[in-house]
Amino acid sequence: MAPISGARKPFTTILRFVGFVIFLYLFLVSVRLLGTGFKMFGAGFAERLISTTSNPFIGLFVGILATSLVQSSSTTTSTVVGFVASGILTIENAVPIIMGANIGTTVTSTIVSMGHVTRREEFRRAMAAATVHDFFNILTVAVFFPLELATGFLRRVAQAISTLMVGTEGVTFASPVKRVVKPAVELVVSLTTSIAGRHAAMIVAIFGVVLLLISLYFIVKYAKNLALKRAEIVLDRLMGRSGMTGMAVGCGVTAVIQSSSVTTSLMVPLAGAGIARLDQIFPITLGANVGTTITALMASLAGDARGLIIAIVHLLFNICGILFIYPFRPLRRIPMFLATRLGDVAAKKKRYAALFIIGSFYALPVMLILLSKLL
Repeated sequence: MAPISGARKPFTTILRFVGFVIFLYLFLVSVRLLGTGFKMFGAGFAERLISTTSNPFIGLFVGILATSLVQSSSTTTSTVVGFVASGILTIENAVPIIMGANIGTTVTSTIVSMGHVTRREEFRRAMAAATVHDFFNILTVAVFFPLELATGFLRRVAQAISTLMVGTEGVTFASPVKRVVKPAVELVVSLTTSIAGRHAAMIVAIFGVVLLLISLYFIVKYAKNLALKRAEIVLDRLMGRSGMTGMAVGCGVTAVIQSSSVTTSLMVPLAGAGIARLDQIFPITLGANVGTTITALMASLAGDARGLIIAIVHLLFNICGILFIYPFRPLRRIPMFLATRLGDVAAKKKRYAALFIIGSFYALPVMLILLSKLL
């Protein structure tokens, strides 16, 4: 019987690997569907928000809300670049929106962590892994937003750099992830639109959430069975010894797939499964922050100088955040401590996780924006 059992083991491993790949693909599709659903009923609202702001504080919350609605900082920043280039927005008013977009883009991975909500320990690790990105970006904004208002240093440095770069030939990148998932996403959207009509946006978003939960469950299951120890060793060798290596990985992967949300969201199930530690994931998220700016920067080189300035501001903002926080252990520990504490609290009382997402990314920005209109 031993030879039969031995023969079955490689076959079982292959099946598990195939299953892992299938559900990883479905996970990527679900993330795109979630964003697409929000864009279908949120993009127009986001554009109207962006075009009507002049107060820098409100601009910051507009950036958070607009990006949380469309779940893509690239969409928000591209819209802002277009508005700046066309004269709808000034560069000064655009900078706070870009900062807010950096916070808003973290909502996707935080929503992804809710897929582990039924398994307490997994949820605790997943929530911490997702929100370390939130807290880092919030801390970065808390430092550089008032500094930018007082000095305008990001805008000034970006203007200086842009004078050396305008006229350079632009580069267009084609994301392999977008290419792979695009047919499935378009099929779901097309079928839903033809069946549900004006309710299609909501159904697409709900279907994305359901698919996300299902795919996450099986990704974690197969990851545990396939390569828990091996993955831990690889992560430890690549990222555990050097934060710079982790940042390079996060930056490179994000630049290729053109989505920081996908990069950070992929880390969440790994953390939930116990494969990756928070200190390994943190540098990857920082690298993803930089990587998400590269495509827009390269593509804007041949465009209007004002649009290029905003793209450079986005890059400088993320680099400055890393340089100010990560090299110093006490500062570096703040986002990790807050994320760990939130993970502990959310694991005990799951409603706090939902309150954090709804309050931070939607309710608070909406309240402050509406309040500014009334005053």
